[in-house]
Amino acid sequence: MGLNLSNRQIAYELGVDEDIAHEMATQLRQGIVVRQPEAVLSGEVECDEVYVVAGHQGHPEAVKKKAGSADDGV
Repeated sequence: MGLNLSNRQIAYELGVDEDIAHEMATQLRQGIVVRQPEAVLSGEVECDEVYVVAGHQGHPEAVKKKAGSADDGV
């Protein structure tokens, strides 16, 4: 798994069918996830600002119009 091999490469190296290699790799990955301890967070959290435009892909003018209407009511 650490060698970053495809299931096809694993199957070839082990001399097994690709479906068998896929099942083996899936079981290994699931075992790694199960054994991984839960993350414990503590202390301060810092976030940088993020600019996200959802639903207006390729139409920045729609975002400008919406932002302008919010400023008009102040």
